[in-house]
Amino acid sequence: MEINKRTILWIVFSVSLVVLWNNWMVSNGKQSMFSATPPARTATVANPAPGIAAPNAAGVPGAAAPAPFQSETITMTTDVMKVDIDTAGGVIKRLELLKFKNAHDKTKNQVLFDVTPNGMYVAQTGLLSNVTGLTLPTKDTGFVAKSGPRALDGANEIQLVLEAEQGGVKLTKTFTFKRGDYLIGMRHDVANVGTVPVNPSLYLQLLHHGNKPEGESYFNSSYTGPTMYTPADHYQKLKFDTIEKKGHAEHATKADDGWVAISQHYFVSAFLPPANMQREIFTKKDGPNLYAIGTIMPLGTIAPGKSVSNEARLYSGPQDENKLATIAPGLELVKDYGFLTIIARPIFWVMDHIHDLLGNWGWTIIAFTILIKLLFFPLSAAGYKSMARIKVVTPKMQAIREKYKGDPAKMNQATMELYKTEKINPLGGCLPIMVQMPVFISLYWVLQASAEMRGAPWVGWITDLTAPDPFFILPVLYAISMFITTKLNPAPADPMQAKMMLFMPLAFSVMFLFFPSGLVLYWVVNNILSIAQQWVITKKFEDASAKK
Repeated sequence: MEINKRTILWIVFSVSLVVLWNNWMVSNGKQSMFSATPPARTATVANPAPGIAAPNAAGVPGAAAPAPFQSETITMTTDVMKVDIDTAGGVIKRLELLKFKNAHDKTKNQVLFDVTPNGMYVAQTGLLSNVTGLTLPTKDTGFVAKSGPRALDGANEIQLVLEAEQGGVKLTKTFTFKRGDYLIGMRHDVANVGTVPVNPSLYLQLLHHGNKPEGESYFNSSYTGPTMYTPADHYQKLKFDTIEKKGHAEHATKADDGWVAISQHYFVSAFLPPANMQREIFTKKDGPNLYAIGTIMPLGTIAPGKSVSNEARLYSGPQDENKLATIAPGLELVKDYGFLTIIARPIFWVMDHIHDLLGNWGWTIIAFTILIKLLFFPLSAAGYKSMARIKVVTPKMQAIREKYKGDPAKMNQATMELYKTEKINPLGGCLPIMVQMPVFISLYWVLQASAEMRGAPWVGWITDLTAPDPFFILPVLYAISMFITTKLNPAPADPMQAKMMLFMPLAFSVMFLFFPSGLVLYWVVNNILSIAQQWVITKKFEDASAKK
């Protein structure tokens, strides 16, 4: 049976669309179309630690709510972030990134932590007691702020110190902010000011609503939810839906290293406890459409008059792969490249090095496209030679179809003999596209995931390579380039198939209206280079055929 390369090409593009759609579903916490059930993980328990209940409104089960006090919001400002901390619990309730604009309102900065009518996203810490009825300073306790600078103002570092005393224990929270840094130092000093030994635990937790980031579109939607890393179980991506149904997610519950985080498109907030310290990890539903991921660390027995310190860190900023890799093991994995990570990560590594030389991500994409084209040049040349031969022998193929139109078996046999005589590989034209499709899909995820390219301009009207082309110029150029490519290819014998091949450029151009402009730029440049290469090869074969 004759193998039609255009049909295979259509199948390749269709499968690629299915793969992209499947990964979009998975990245949004939905089940894969290729999996009947989600992968099983180690079961967890409802309470985050044996003998210690998860923090509730008062810090421990059955404890009375703390007495009302007059809280205040203290704003700490550096060159890269503006942070609001509530003295009620010492909770980080708002964090604004001063170097990143909101993707949907360029007049505003990107905000991570926030408390709005639509939902809550905050960072909380506090103490738990193993003694029933003993209430220690928690995320709801009133703290007193010490005086000090609230902005850098030429300094390289500022600190906010909060103090609270409850149940014979004094908790001092020290927040440290540094110039140019998205890491916040969070030291907890726990002093026993009572008359009996205490054995508290420190908890760090991130609380997040179950809504998607505001304004996220259908085509640039990405994963938002809890993530974590332990040396034994490595990176784990959890789901709000699972926590909603079960009250918790299934994940590693004990470790002596690692981190817990909330990941979203381009950004992440992660608690980084001290290394080599035993901790328990929990997830839980904390209220209607409100979910928590956190860690609990026993601080040991503290005798009267003694104290212990715990040095944790909170990263809240962009998913800058190179930076995250230096902060904590596995933290760079929050930059989600999808199922083709094995290809996407090297692609970003190459592009990152090209960008170091060119300084513009748009020109980097063009240079990378040329590099890929050179890499696949021999394969593409072989494919275009095969297509050129087919175009030259098209009259002979038409004659075979006319001669055997009533006998498909003989028609296919004669066609294959013609291919063999003319040294034509019927799959030759499809092979270059099939080989490059993983690169295309991987580049999609690189652009989708890379905060390094977020808001990066190219030239003129392209002000953000991770956003769609605002004037649809690149999709139109893509359609034109695809139309020219179709004309350079041998015409299909089947009229319906010919119409389908002419319709494909239009269909993909409509789809590309919503894709990142950087991805469309890659495909336009790739098509232009392919047209030039194919034209030269086709012209060569046509001239050679004319001389015979």
